[in-house]
Amino acid sequence: MQLTRKTEYAVRTLLELVSRPWGELVQTCEIAETKDIPEPFLNKTIRDLARAGFVETRRGKMGGVRLIKPGDSFTMADVVETIEGPLAINPCLRDSYSCINKSSCSVRQFLMESQARFVEHLNSKTFAELIGQDCEK
Repeated sequence: MQLTRKTEYAVRTLLELVSRPWGELVQTCEIAETKDIPEPFLNKTIRDLARAGFVETRRGKMGGVRLIKPGDSFTMADVVETIEGPLAINPCLRDSYSCINKSSCSVRQFLMESQARFVEHLNSKTFAELIGQDCEK
């Protein structure tokens, strides 16, 4: 499984906003420049984050984007699922997947356990905690 570029942009954007003082309105062009995100893609990503209740946007000369969900209230898993949809490291793990071996497949069981550990790890730290981590580790 590989996360999309859009998810990467969402993560970069939220990390930038979480690192700022609460409620600070940041212009999208500033985020695009500091986080190396093409502005058209950033705008689409911010729309998705706004629909999901992470941020709010303001238009105009004094406009921008700001966090409305505290950084200690969401994890990487929340953001990944917002952008990517329900996580499934293999199609056979989706509820809608039809397979005659579904109930007895040992590979499926192994993948389910692997996915559960992956999601657990994505849920292990909030964005506020990620901001405080040393990037050299």
